Amino acid sequence: MHHGPVTGAPRDDDLLGLAVRAAHAAGALLVERFGGPATGLTAKSSRTDLVSDTDRDAEALILGMISSARPGDAILAEEGGTAAGAGDGPVRWLVDPLDGTINYLWGIPQWSVSVAALDAEGPLAGVVHDPCRGETFSARRGAGARLDDRPLRLGAGADLDQALVGTGFNYRAQERARQAARLRTVLPAVRDVRRFGSAAIDLAWVAAGRLDGYFETGLNAWDWAAGRLLVTEAGGVVQELPPAGGSPGGVVAAPTRLIGPLRALVDAAGA
Repeated sequence: MHHGPVTGAPRDDDLLGLAVRAAHAAGALLVERFGGPATGLTAKSSRTDLVSDTDRDAEALILGMISSARPGDAILAEEGGTAAGAGDGPVRWLVDPLDGTINYLWGIPQWSVSVAALDAEGPLAGVVHDPCRGETFSARRGAGARLDDRPLRLGAGADLDQALVGTGFNYRAQERARQAARLRTVLPAVRDVRRFGSAAIDLAWVAAGRLDGYFETGLNAWDWAAGRLLVTEAGGVVQELPPAGGSPGGVVAAPTRLIGPLRALVDAAGA
Protein backbone atom coordinates (compact mmCIF):
# COMPACT_ATOMS: atom_id res chain seq x y z
CA MET A 1 0.00 0.00 0.00
CA HIS A 2 1.28 3.42 -0.97
CA HIS A 3 1.90 5.63 2.08
CA GLY A 4 3.06 8.84 0.47
CA PRO A 5 1.18 11.53 -1.48
CA VAL A 6 -1.05 9.96 -4.08
CA THR A 7 -0.76 11.00 -7.70
CA GLY A 8 -2.70 9.85 -10.73
CA ALA A 9 -5.83 7.76 -10.75
CA PRO A 10 -6.24 5.51 -7.70
CA ARG A 11 -6.33 1.76 -8.20
CA ASP A 12 -9.68 0.37 -7.14
CA ASP A 13 -8.08 -2.77 -5.71
CA ASP A 14 -5.78 -0.65 -3.53
CA LEU A 15 -8.77 1.31 -2.26
CA LEU A 16 -10.71 -1.86 -1.57
CA GLY A 17 -7.77 -3.43 0.24
CA LEU A 18 -7.47 -0.37 2.46
CA ALA A 19 -11.22 -0.36 3.13
CA VAL A 20 -11.18 -4.04 4.09
CA ARG A 21 -8.19 -3.64 6.42
CA ALA A 22 -9.74 -0.60 8.11
CA ALA A 23 -13.13 -2.30 8.53
CA HIS A 24 -11.50 -5.43 9.98
CA ALA A 25 -9.41 -3.39 12.43
CA ALA A 26 -12.47 -1.50 13.63
CA GLY A 27 -14.44 -4.75 13.82
CA ALA A 28 -11.79 -6.32 16.05
CA LEU A 29 -11.93 -3.35 18.41
CA LEU A 30 -15.73 -3.48 18.51
CA VAL A 31 -15.85 -7.23 19.17
CA GLU A 32 -13.34 -6.86 22.01
CA ARG A 33 -15.66 -4.40 23.78
CA PHE A 34 -18.97 -6.00 22.77
CA GLY A 35 -21.08 -6.81 25.82
CA GLY A 36 -19.00 -4.62 28.13
CA PRO A 37 -20.13 -1.45 29.92
CA ALA A 38 -20.67 1.52 27.61
CA THR A 39 -18.81 4.75 28.35
CA GLY A 40 -19.20 8.29 27.07
CA LEU A 41 -22.83 7.83 26.03
CA THR A 42 -24.40 10.93 24.45
CA ALA A 43 -27.50 11.55 22.35
CA LYS A 44 -27.45 12.78 18.75
CA SER A 45 -30.58 13.46 16.67
CA SER A 46 -32.89 12.48 19.55
CA ARG A 47 -32.54 11.13 23.07
CA THR A 48 -32.87 7.58 21.70
CA ASP A 49 -30.11 8.07 19.09
CA LEU A 50 -26.96 7.25 21.04
CA VAL A 51 -23.24 7.35 20.42
CA SER A 52 -20.56 5.92 22.71
CA ASP A 53 -16.80 6.11 23.16
CA THR A 54 -16.60 2.82 21.26
CA ASP A 55 -18.18 4.42 18.15
CA ARG A 56 -15.68 7.25 18.37
CA ASP A 57 -12.69 4.99 18.94
CA ALA A 58 -13.62 2.71 16.02
CA GLU A 59 -14.02 5.77 13.81
CA ALA A 60 -10.67 7.22 14.90
CA LEU A 61 -8.98 3.91 14.06
CA ILE A 62 -10.48 3.85 10.55
CA LEU A 63 -9.74 7.52 9.89
CA GLY A 64 -6.16 7.11 11.06
CA MET A 65 -5.56 4.21 8.70
CA ILE A 66 -7.11 6.01 5.71
CA SER A 67 -5.38 9.36 6.35
CA SER A 68 -2.03 7.65 6.84
CA ALA A 69 -2.30 5.70 3.58
CA ARG A 70 -4.01 8.45 1.55
CA PRO A 71 -3.41 11.87 3.12
CA GLY A 72 -4.95 13.74 0.19
CA ASP A 73 -8.37 12.14 0.46
CA ALA A 74 -11.43 13.73 2.05
CA ILE A 75 -13.30 11.74 4.69
CA LEU A 76 -16.89 12.12 5.88
CA ALA A 77 -17.58 9.96 8.91
CA GLU A 78 -20.72 9.66 11.01
CA GLU A 79 -19.32 10.74 14.35
CA GLY A 80 -16.67 13.19 13.16
CA GLY A 81 -18.37 15.03 10.29
CA THR A 82 -16.40 16.75 7.56
CA ALA A 83 -13.69 17.78 10.02
CA ALA A 84 -12.53 14.16 9.94
CA GLY A 85 -10.74 14.76 6.66
CA ALA A 86 -9.81 17.94 4.86
CA GLY A 87 -8.26 16.53 1.71
CA ASP A 88 -9.23 17.74 -1.74
CA GLY A 89 -8.06 14.76 -3.81
CA PRO A 90 -10.20 12.85 -6.33
CA VAL A 91 -11.25 10.25 -3.75
CA ARG A 92 -13.47 10.79 -0.72
CA TRP A 93 -14.49 8.28 1.90
CA LEU A 94 -17.80 7.69 3.66
CA VAL A 95 -17.41 5.84 6.93
CA ASP A 96 -19.90 4.46 9.43
CA PRO A 97 -17.73 2.95 12.18
CA LEU A 98 -20.67 1.21 13.89
CA ASP A 99 -23.92 0.85 11.98
CA GLY A 100 -26.40 -0.51 14.49
CA THR A 101 -25.23 1.25 17.65
CA ILE A 102 -28.40 0.49 19.61
CA ASN A 103 -28.12 -3.22 18.77
CA TYR A 104 -24.48 -3.06 19.87
CA LEU A 105 -25.26 -1.34 23.17
CA TRP A 106 -28.09 -3.78 23.95
CA GLY A 107 -25.90 -6.80 23.21
CA ILE A 108 -27.73 -7.77 19.99
CA PRO A 109 -25.24 -9.25 17.48
CA GLN A 110 -26.54 -7.34 14.45
CA TRP A 111 -24.23 -4.43 13.67
CA SER A 112 -21.53 -3.68 11.13
CA VAL A 113 -18.70 -1.47 9.92
CA SER A 114 -19.26 0.30 6.60
CA VAL A 115 -16.46 1.89 4.56
CA ALA A 116 -16.79 3.27 1.02
CA ALA A 117 -14.43 5.13 -1.33
CA LEU A 118 -16.02 7.38 -3.95
CA ASP A 119 -15.00 9.57 -6.86
CA ALA A 120 -17.00 12.05 -8.94
CA GLU A 121 -18.90 9.19 -10.61
CA GLY A 122 -19.93 7.45 -7.37
CA PRO A 123 -18.69 4.53 -5.27
CA LEU A 124 -15.36 2.98 -6.33
CA ALA A 125 -14.99 0.43 -3.54
CA GLY A 126 -17.15 -0.58 -0.62
CA VAL A 127 -17.01 -2.89 2.38
CA VAL A 128 -19.63 -3.96 4.89
CA HIS A 129 -18.00 -6.04 7.62
CA ASP A 130 -20.14 -8.09 10.03
CA PRO A 131 -17.75 -9.04 12.85
CA CYS A 132 -20.26 -11.15 14.81
CA ARG A 133 -20.74 -13.55 11.87
CA GLY A 134 -17.20 -13.14 10.57
CA GLU A 135 -18.56 -12.07 7.16
CA THR A 136 -17.09 -9.40 4.92
CA PHE A 137 -19.07 -8.13 1.94
CA SER A 138 -16.99 -6.20 -0.59
CA ALA A 139 -17.27 -4.72 -4.06
CA ARG A 140 -15.26 -2.80 -6.62
CA ARG A 141 -16.92 -0.79 -9.35
CA GLY A 142 -17.11 -2.89 -12.50
CA ALA A 143 -15.57 -5.94 -10.79
CA GLY A 144 -18.55 -7.48 -8.98
CA ALA A 145 -19.44 -8.08 -5.35
CA ARG A 146 -18.26 -10.80 -2.99
CA LEU A 147 -19.07 -12.34 0.35
CA ASP A 148 -15.59 -13.17 1.62
CA ASP A 149 -14.23 -15.15 -1.38
CA ARG A 150 -17.59 -16.06 -2.92
CA PRO A 151 -18.92 -13.97 -5.85
CA LEU A 152 -22.44 -12.60 -5.40
CA ARG A 153 -24.79 -12.55 -8.38
CA LEU A 154 -28.50 -11.83 -8.18
CA GLY A 155 -31.18 -13.30 -10.40
CA ALA A 156 -34.16 -11.36 -11.68
CA GLY A 157 -35.85 -11.42 -8.26
CA ALA A 158 -39.12 -12.46 -6.66
CA ASP A 159 -42.62 -11.28 -7.41
CA LEU A 160 -43.74 -8.50 -5.08
CA ASP A 161 -46.26 -10.63 -3.18
CA GLN A 162 -43.58 -13.27 -2.55
CA ALA A 163 -40.82 -10.84 -1.56
CA LEU A 164 -39.20 -10.79 1.88
CA VAL A 165 -38.42 -7.12 2.34
CA GLY A 166 -36.14 -5.39 4.83
CA THR A 167 -36.63 -1.92 6.23
CA GLY A 168 -35.58 0.27 9.16
CA PHE A 169 -36.92 2.97 11.43
CA ASN A 170 -35.62 6.42 12.26
CA TYR A 171 -34.73 7.74 15.71
CA ARG A 172 -36.97 10.81 15.31
CA ALA A 173 -40.48 10.13 16.56
CA GLN A 174 -42.19 12.02 13.72
CA GLU A 175 -40.32 10.06 11.07
CA ARG A 176 -41.04 6.76 12.85
CA ALA A 177 -44.74 7.63 12.80
CA ARG A 178 -44.57 8.16 9.03
CA GLN A 179 -42.68 4.90 8.60
CA ALA A 180 -45.26 3.02 10.67
CA ALA A 181 -48.07 4.42 8.55
CA ARG A 182 -46.20 3.39 5.40
CA LEU A 183 -45.94 -0.19 6.66
CA ARG A 184 -49.73 -0.47 6.72
CA THR A 185 -49.62 -0.34 2.92
CA VAL A 186 -46.40 -2.30 2.39
CA LEU A 187 -46.91 -5.20 4.78
CA PRO A 188 -50.04 -6.75 3.20
CA ALA A 189 -48.52 -6.47 -0.30
CA VAL A 190 -45.35 -8.52 0.34
CA ARG A 191 -44.46 -11.90 1.85
CA ASP A 192 -43.24 -10.28 5.06
CA VAL A 193 -41.08 -7.46 6.40
CA ARG A 194 -37.89 -7.70 8.45
CA ARG A 195 -36.31 -4.94 10.56
CA PHE A 196 -32.84 -5.91 11.81
CA GLY A 197 -31.27 -2.58 12.74
CA SER A 198 -28.26 -2.09 10.43
CA ALA A 199 -28.96 -0.53 7.04
CA ALA A 200 -25.51 -1.55 5.79
CA ILE A 201 -26.16 -5.23 6.57
CA ASP A 202 -29.66 -4.99 5.07
CA LEU A 203 -28.18 -3.84 1.75
CA ALA A 204 -25.43 -6.47 1.93
CA TRP A 205 -28.11 -9.11 2.46
CA VAL A 206 -30.00 -7.90 -0.60
CA ALA A 207 -26.77 -8.36 -2.57
CA ALA A 208 -26.44 -11.87 -1.10
CA GLY A 209 -30.08 -12.78 -1.81
CA ARG A 210 -31.00 -13.11 1.88
CA LEU A 211 -33.51 -10.30 1.50
CA ASP A 212 -35.50 -9.93 -1.72
CA GLY A 213 -35.61 -6.16 -1.36
CA TYR A 214 -35.07 -3.29 1.05
CA PHE A 215 -36.35 0.23 1.55
CA GLU A 216 -35.74 2.88 4.19
CA THR A 217 -36.09 6.63 4.59
CA GLY A 218 -34.17 9.00 6.85
CA LEU A 219 -30.76 7.60 5.89
CA ASN A 220 -27.47 9.45 5.68
CA ALA A 221 -24.91 8.89 2.93
CA TRP A 222 -22.54 6.87 5.12
CA ASP A 223 -25.38 4.45 5.95
CA TRP A 224 -25.70 3.15 2.40
CA ALA A 225 -22.71 4.16 0.27
CA ALA A 226 -20.94 0.79 0.58
CA GLY A 227 -24.17 -1.22 0.52
CA ARG A 228 -25.31 0.50 -2.65
CA LEU A 229 -22.20 -0.66 -4.50
CA LEU A 230 -22.66 -4.20 -3.17
CA VAL A 231 -26.19 -4.38 -4.59
CA THR A 232 -25.40 -2.85 -7.96
CA GLU A 233 -22.25 -4.93 -8.45
CA ALA A 234 -24.27 -8.06 -7.61
CA GLY A 235 -26.62 -7.17 -10.45
CA GLY A 236 -29.34 -5.41 -8.47
CA VAL A 237 -30.69 -1.87 -8.61
CA VAL A 238 -30.64 0.89 -6.00
CA GLN A 239 -32.87 3.94 -6.36
CA GLU A 240 -32.79 7.01 -4.15
CA LEU A 241 -35.85 8.30 -2.30
CA PRO A 242 -36.14 12.09 -1.95
CA PRO A 243 -35.96 13.85 1.42
CA ALA A 244 -39.35 14.40 3.05
CA GLY A 245 -40.75 15.87 6.25
CA GLY A 246 -37.44 17.37 7.32
CA SER A 247 -35.65 14.01 7.24
CA PRO A 248 -32.95 12.87 4.82
CA GLY A 249 -33.96 10.75 1.84
CA GLY A 250 -33.50 7.03 1.53
CA VAL A 251 -33.18 4.12 -0.83
CA VAL A 252 -35.05 1.24 -2.41
CA ALA A 253 -32.93 -1.76 -3.40
CA ALA A 254 -33.92 -4.96 -5.20
CA PRO A 255 -33.12 -7.21 -8.16
CA THR A 256 -34.18 -6.00 -11.60
CA ARG A 257 -37.65 -7.58 -11.76
CA LEU A 258 -38.66 -6.44 -8.27
CA ILE A 259 -37.30 -2.89 -8.20
CA GLY A 260 -40.14 -1.33 -10.21
CA PRO A 261 -43.04 -2.90 -8.26
CA LEU A 262 -41.31 -2.33 -4.90
CA ARG A 263 -40.53 1.32 -5.69
CA ALA A 264 -44.12 1.86 -6.84
CA LEU A 265 -45.43 0.31 -3.62
CA VAL A 266 -43.15 2.43 -1.43
CA ASP A 267 -44.12 5.59 -3.35
CA ALA A 268 -47.83 4.74 -3.03
CA ALA A 269 -47.33 4.21 0.69
CA GLY A 270 -46.04 7.75 1.05
CA ALA A 271 -42.27 7.39 1.09
